[in-house]
Amino acid sequence: MRTDVWQKLHTELTPGVQPDQETYAVPFGDHQILLPIRQLPDGRGVAPLIVNQASFPVLDALADALTERLKLHEPDIIVGVPTLGLTLAEQVARRLGHPRMVPLGTSRKFWYDDALSVDLKSITTPGGGKRLYVDPRMRPLLTGRVALIDDVLSTGASIAATLRLLQLIDVTPVAIGAAMLQGEGWRERTGDIPVEGAFATPILTRTSEGWT
Repeated sequence: MRTDVWQKLHTELTPGVQPDQETYAVPFGDHQILLPIRQLPDGRGVAPLIVNQASFPVLDALADALTERLKLHEPDIIVGVPTLGLTLAEQVARRLGHPRMVPLGTSRKFWYDDALSVDLKSITTPGGGKRLYVDPRMRPLLTGRVALIDDVLSTGASIAATLRLLQLIDVTPVAIGAAMLQGEGWRERTGDIPVEGAFATPILTRTSEGWT
């Protein structure tokens, strides 16, 4: 299994499935980022991004790109979706000049209110049982123009849960940001809310000739 994925901004790769059939080169501005290909239980393939395993130069480039896109929406507060969205949300909030961001959580603290939580699932996390919480002490910060940041939007299940959670406190985001937009399934979950991504990847299908 290759360990050199999401470690470098390449200029020499041809975008798409690579000859080794193990990796996918996604276009990113004037560069490419190499991603591993993983098979889902239903037989389809995805090229995932794990932002907290990415090199610092790649993470910085993703945060820079997403910050530029979210600037257009003039957010007052950035909300980070756990777990991997928190890393990116902090980076973007700093670049926007914000003094802090608001992290959502999946670990229940004793002062949390179960009424401020929803079920949470994602395409890369099998099973279930997780809940997504907003810390009651963070609630007063969720005013003005709120932007959500997750690492990846794929089926849209996790961002849909996040939107349900914010609805409980009458918050509608002005934008949703993600490092990667994967496939098209997320579109029906986000409604009319603008979505910004640093780059996009397709859902892959295995044929007799390999991934396509």
